Amino acid sequence: MSESSTVLLRRDARGVATVSIDNPRKLNSLSMATMGEFIDIVSGLAADPTLRVLVITGEGDRAFMGGANIFELGELNPVTARAFITRVHQMSKVLRDLPVPVIARVNGWSLGAGLEVMAAADMRVASDNAMFGMPEVKIGVPSVVEAALLPQLIGWGRTKVLLYTGDNIDARTAFEWGLVEKLVTPADLDAAVEQWVDSIVESGPRAIRAQKELIREWEAMPVNDAIQAGIRSLARAYEHEEPTRMIGAEIARLRARKG
Repeated sequence: MSESSTVLLRRDARGVATVSIDNPRKLNSLSMATMGEFIDIVSGLAADPTLRVLVITGEGDRAFMGGANIFELGELNPVTARAFITRVHQMSKVLRDLPVPVIARVNGWSLGAGLEVMAAADMRVASDNAMFGMPEVKIGVPSVVEAALLPQLIGWGRTKVLLYTGDNIDARTAFEWGLVEKLVTPADLDAAVEQWVDSIVESGPRAIRAQKELIREWEAMPVNDAIQAGIRSLARAYEHEEPTRMIGAEIARLRARKG
């Protein structure tokens, strides 16, 4: 990373990576450069066979990601606007395409493009002082790209409330709507993330990757096709030793308990 980097990457020995936006003075807003750096880092992680899970967050305690850089938005024209919003989409797409689960650690404001990136994660845990919003209409543009993920998370009606009003909602409302899956105090945020990370890491690495691939397929399939895709996925799992080894260990544990 360069000295001017606004994206940080941390790794641990378990194969857990954390990528965070490091611009807390500006609520971790997303410039073209920051988004490009994020995309490059996550794309690099995708090629790592030892990666088990990715956590995304923002530095500091005020913001997860505070949306697109307002000054860059103010300079756009029809050509550059297309390039800018395409990069917002790519930032979300690399998370959805990553072969392992992505956890969004939401530690404050999550607005606009930041909320779209959060929606692109597989799982979301937020501090109870977080705030959420899609304010684009308030500055004269529609909410687009990964805002299209919101109906499957919170339903069409609530999506329309967010996108038509541009108003913010608090963390409790976001949890009740299903926008985030877990709500904790700021002091408990890291422990809540770690609980999910531990469960993923102790599971079969091939099984986790197969599960994410299958879920992504399910999103675009009619239910009968999705069921058949699942049958194929389970059969493929037995082409490797992981199921036999892990099931054998579980059987041994059960027998030892009975003994």
